[in-house]
Amino acid sequence: MYASIRPEVVLASPRADLRILDVRSGGEYASGHVPGAVHIPYDEVAMRLEQIGADRERTLVVYCETGVRAEVAERALRAAGYADVRHLEGDMHGWRKAGLPIESR
Repeated sequence: MYASIRPEVVLASPRADLRILDVRSGGEYASGHVPGAVHIPYDEVAMRLEQIGADRERTLVVYCETGVRAEVAERALRAAGYADVRHLEGDMHGWRKAGLPIESR
């Protein structure tokens, strides 16, 4: 497992300082996600790096529902040269359980 980041830190950080990646399925994302999160399914991360951005030093926060898919995405991001990949503590399950704000589309 890679470095983690607490939900409170994500909420308090300016969006210019980090990029949030939701690597769950499209249906899961549509039903509710961390505000500002970009949706890229975990098994498409390596093929869609251009959507993540060229800045390999920018903090990337990755989450899924419980952590398994996020770990797969984190490995792909590290292999692509992203230096600061963080795992959202508790993933979406923990975010929801804590009653934190959720966007849906």
